Amino acid sequence: MSVRATARIVADRTGLPLLTGGGPLAPRRTRPRTPGRQRVVVVGAMSAPLGGDRLAVETEVRDGARLEVGSAAATISLPGPTGAPAHYDVRLTVADGARLHWLPEPVICVRGSDLRTVTHVELAPTARLVLREEQVLGRHREEPGTVWSRLTVRRAGRTVLDQEARYGPGAPGGWDGGAVLGGHRAVGQLLIVDPDYETEPARPRVLGDTAVLTPLAGPAALVTAVAPDARLLREALDAAQRTEDRG
Repeated sequence: MSVRATARIVADRTGLPLLTGGGPLAPRRTRPRTPGRQRVVVVGAMSAPLGGDRLAVETEVRDGARLEVGSAAATISLPGPTGAPAHYDVRLTVADGARLHWLPEPVICVRGSDLRTVTHVELAPTARLVLREEQVLGRHREEPGTVWSRLTVRRAGRTVLDQEARYGPGAPGGWDGGAVLGGHRAVGQLLIVDPDYETEPARPRVLGDTAVLTPLAGPAALVTAVAPDARLLREALDAAQRTEDRG
């Protein structure tokens, strides 16, 4: 039997007026790692997503609030009994003067799984965002599952980024070739949207052997990386965040 569940997080300057979960999604308030920033960790209360599940996380950061959202462990995408895909939708809204660090652990797509993820972000003109996404195709020495992801980010009503990616046996041919993953099994990106880029834009550059930083109109910067495994991918994205995240 498939599961439908939604977690909702609302942060303002005084705290977390709304923090609710359902099914496998259990958001928990935790001690902040940065002074002045609230922190929430989404705990997996059961195995999910399975094929056929429909999960969602809705997060709102109100005027002037600062919030970091992470997850307690990697998300494991598993096949279901019917062969239907799993759906995981994320909707983020960040108001003026607010800041959101969206830093979940990787999604691991095991053999036979089929996951569809959609992330939609709405930013006010003076909002700031640091968003990380990581996918690992298969467990150790395992054939990959299939993942389809769509990321749309809008700032002040204008599109900053709208991209789609597909990997795994259900994706179009060439996803594992030299022009895409080049045989790697971990892929991720780090998006930073910051009004400071309007006066001091990010500089395009290659980061190590398999990562690149690209300035975006918006103002924003996108780091895209591939790696043989999750550890090396995280190292590449963390190094970029230390360089580009301005607080």
